[in-house]
Amino acid sequence: MTDEIAKLSRLTARGGVVFFGGAGVSTESGIPDFRSPDGLYARRSAYPPEEMLSRRFFFSHTKEFFDFYRSAILCCLDCKPNPAHTLCAEWERAGLVDAVVTQNIDGLHTAAGSKKVYELHGSVMRNRCLDCGRSYDVDYVRSSDGVPHCECGGIVKPDVVLYGEPLDEETVEGAIAAIANAKTLIVAGTSLSVYPAANLIDFFGGDALVLINRDRLAAESRADLVIRGNVGEILSACEV
Repeated sequence: MTDEIAKLSRLTARGGVVFFGGAGVSTESGIPDFRSPDGLYARRSAYPPEEMLSRRFFFSHTKEFFDFYRSAILCCLDCKPNPAHTLCAEWERAGLVDAVVTQNIDGLHTAAGSKKVYELHGSVMRNRCLDCGRSYDVDYVRSSDGVPHCECGGIVKPDVVLYGEPLDEETVEGAIAAIANAKTLIVAGTSLSVYPAANLIDFFGGDALVLINRDRLAAESRADLVIRGNVGEILSACEV
């Protein structure tokens, strides 16, 4: 066991941990990220992906939005939680992890068994009629032809935060409170370049900020512990 892993093990074992994860947490489940050379934004399409995942595009080109959404976002619904997800759930059951804050919309933390999960950008698993508010599961959207409609005739919109939409206020407040009260904040698999989510680490008032990422981050100067590598592999090496 390396010195870094040993220190992470000690920090995790004392409890009071909040896990803040990004796309790099789910890439080990086979879900591509957005900004890598082979990520979602590298795909060739009629419009830039950032535009196609915007609120404006959703309402002005609704069918094209859902065509792209099904092919690019819902293509990974069969992906399973990896060790990063399952360990967060196990550590929560053991009373070590107080909450998970995630920028991902894949629902894998919940699928792995975590109970207190703040999904900053929503989840593909939830969908709601814009007219009557009726809820639909993800299979309804995936199996619909063209634009999915509710029985009332309204459009069924995924509960994900599109470009041009604000984050859910209640979710953000819960995430801030969890981060502010944590002893240890583990920030994993994120470049901390997506705002306003990246600003949330500024609310951390504990005594150990841990960064786990494959690439170097600008925030490393603020961290008490930096470990470079795959998130699932690093967490699996911890003896907690």
